[in-house]
Amino acid sequence: MGQPPRRRNTGRRSKKDAGRSGSTPPESTPRAAALSILNTVSDDGRPLDDVLASFFETAPPFDRRDVNLIHALVFGVLRHRATLDHLIGHFSKRPLRKIDPGVRNILRIAIFQIRFMDRIPDAAAVNTAVDITKSRAPRWVAGFVNGLLRAAVRAGGHASLPDMENDPAAALAVEKSFPEWLVRRWLARWGAETTARLCDAVNRIPPITLRVNPLRTDRRRLMAALSPETASAEPTPFSPDGVMVVGLSAAIDELSAFRQGLFQVQDEAAQLVSHLLGPKPGETVLDACAGLGGKTGHLAGLMQNQGRIVALDRYPRKLSRLNQEMKRLGASIVSLLCHDLEAPPPFRPAAFDRILLDAPCSGLGVLGRNPDGKWSSAKRDLAGYGRRQLRFLARLAPLVKPSGILGYAVCSMEPEEGPDVAAAFLDAHPEFAMQRDTGHLPAGARALAEEDGSLRTLPHRHRMDGFFSVCFVRKI
Repeated sequence: MGQPPRRRNTGRRSKKDAGRSGSTPPESTPRAAALSILNTVSDDGRPLDDVLASFFETAPPFDRRDVNLIHALVFGVLRHRATLDHLIGHFSKRPLRKIDPGVRNILRIAIFQIRFMDRIPDAAAVNTAVDITKSRAPRWVAGFVNGLLRAAVRAGGHASLPDMENDPAAALAVEKSFPEWLVRRWLARWGAETTARLCDAVNRIPPITLRVNPLRTDRRRLMAALSPETASAEPTPFSPDGVMVVGLSAAIDELSAFRQGLFQVQDEAAQLVSHLLGPKPGETVLDACAGLGGKTGHLAGLMQNQGRIVALDRYPRKLSRLNQEMKRLGASIVSLLCHDLEAPPPFRPAAFDRILLDAPCSGLGVLGRNPDGKWSSAKRDLAGYGRRQLRFLARLAPLVKPSGILGYAVCSMEPEEGPDVAAAFLDAHPEFAMQRDTGHLPAGARALAEEDGSLRTLPHRHRMDGFFSVCFVRKI
């Protein structure tokens, strides 16, 4: 269960853990480590990926089984947090909001094991939770934890749910573990049956999807190279570049194929974005929010490492990692620029044949991989995300050559960020039109194209992340 570790951990760690009183031992056991990670996510508001990377860089050494358990507990608790909190509230005599946040996470970890992890004995889940509580909270709190968890065990980790007929949003929010505001949106758009299917698809542990680096190999040879280190490797159905792998024998960055630069980790939906942009060898391309370089590497591969790509991002740390990634892939046509698109980019007009804006967004289409995003209150400001995306598109529009392409993508399924932004951009920029011709897309992906030329992927329909992407062609 959980996500595969990306980094080997080295050294030891001494850090304030969750619990608001008592001494804090080193995070030397998987459950204590999971607790520390969950507390950091709650306290700091940092993305889970960043918290995990920081933790494992300085954590005490864990064997692979322990690392897998840590990931299973952390991702499992975040995926099912609303369900777990409902159970805590049912078995507790204290209101949930009055339980110390660190103790609440101890209870979530234990009840997750009781409810969702068949291979862990209930007694082990209870006893370890009580032991951790004793090490960092007053003695009466350990008694409270013990009593609550034993009541949960007696009930089989189940409790009555809100009534589906009277309040389907509340019922689905608890049963499927999603924020109620998001469930209400989906119910209004898709109805109860489809919303339940979507929630189940997002909660399902996503596959590990790789994208072949054509500068080093092809998909057939990549699958052969992965064969000794994976239980199975299968081609993705829509992207001609993707491989879904199961049962890795080591962390991803320890695989020989990774060290040789044969692939990048990238969901199939994200792979289709670069195909929709359709860059050609010899062109000049701007990757306007490059991040860690997932799409930058794909663009370089599609361009056969011929031409020029400018990878722009506001964070120097990300650009540094992107630079190392391009070296691993052998993508030599990429240059870096640290710049915030809230200010005009330092380029002359009509400088680029193609521009890709993989825009900052709510990330509500990738909650399967980033379940911490479910519980971020910032995700509710969808109109704010849309306005920012529209500003960025307006900054980039003058930089596109006549007959050039401006690509726009968001990892979101919400209309305020995708279709509404695209329509508003076209209203404000009559020099652009939607690129409706999708004949350049891989044959398998054309079925995903809408009549207007956009691509929309949905987890419950396509077994990939939820994305919206479209291309605008400059007419003059």
